[in-house]
Amino acid sequence: MTRSLNVVVLGLSLSSSWGNGHASTFRALLRGMRAEGHNVLFLERDVPWYSGNRDLPEPDFCELAYYSSVPGLIEDFAERLRRADAVIIGSYVPEGVAVIDAVAAVDPAQLCFYDIDTPVTLAKLDRGDEEYLARRQIPLFDMYFSFSGGKVLDRLETSYGARRAGALYCSVDAELYRNTGEEPLWDLGYLGTYSPDRQPALRQLLIEPARQLPQMRFVVAGPQYPEGIDWPANVERIEHLPPEEHASFYSRQRFTLNVTRAAMIAAGWSPSVRLFEAAACETPIISDFWPGLDELLPHGQAAIIASQTSDVVSALSGMDAKARSALASEAYRRVINSHTGVARAREFARTLFGNALHFDREAPLNSPRVSA
Repeated sequence: MTRSLNVVVLGLSLSSSWGNGHASTFRALLRGMRAEGHNVLFLERDVPWYSGNRDLPEPDFCELAYYSSVPGLIEDFAERLRRADAVIIGSYVPEGVAVIDAVAAVDPAQLCFYDIDTPVTLAKLDRGDEEYLARRQIPLFDMYFSFSGGKVLDRLETSYGARRAGALYCSVDAELYRNTGEEPLWDLGYLGTYSPDRQPALRQLLIEPARQLPQMRFVVAGPQYPEGIDWPANVERIEHLPPEEHASFYSRQRFTLNVTRAAMIAAGWSPSVRLFEAAACETPIISDFWPGLDELLPHGQAAIIASQTSDVVSALSGMDAKARSALASEAYRRVINSHTGVARAREFARTLFGNALHFDREAPLNSPRVSA
């Protein structure tokens, strides 16, 4: 086991999951860090859209503090940043470019970036959009942790100047995400904030199946969906579902749907936290395809990979309870073995402090080696 570490993380938001998928990733990872005996200070920009929607204002697994400006961040926390074993700055941090420059000037022992949006980040940089990371800053980091693995890691090092890039996938807190034993209420459900580039797949893989199967029940949970969407009568809408209700939500579905952003599909090797959450709750998964998914959750063994409406209709209409259970059990086994918060925390610590962790970027996603 690695020694106890003191780590500072600057991320989008830990306190609020409202329209913020980063919260689930950080919560699982930092709970795992605490379980491994490490100490974490999470620094969050105090902004009104999160301060009014906080569902975890006092986490029991790390210290949480707020700052109101970049100068205020340095004034209040410079010494903590300097004394930490490592400082991790996440993607989409408000005024991220200024934050990175200011923290780098403090000269922490190790400065790292955790990109939970790698394909989106690189696409933004390629068109000159430096919303939260400047291209010139990438070589500043001792380690560039990437939500995406595979060939994107080589691109980060050879094309963008990263000193060292490695995959640190999202994970699931196995203590919080487990099947609740509730009876199924919906035949197919989806959990996710509205995104224009995901909406065509959601339409094809949930809305159209709902139209073709009016006797079945469907649900879409998540904020920011436009009012003009023509939801079929058998599709229930839930505007916001806090994390403490996720396990119940998954457990009440016969199948759950995973839909991937276009940039993530193009990059591949970018598993969604929703996949891990659903698998931990032993809910059978239907997902659109991206490179690497069939190695994480092989089609027909641990998930149904769907490319068109008829694939979903066939699964909903044709799979019996025994087949669904076998599908869910295999996904559960794979995720619990390799993709929990504790497993990811161990990889994170070993990567930071060099305990002879071997990187194999072509290994299957269900191998822990590619996850750090």
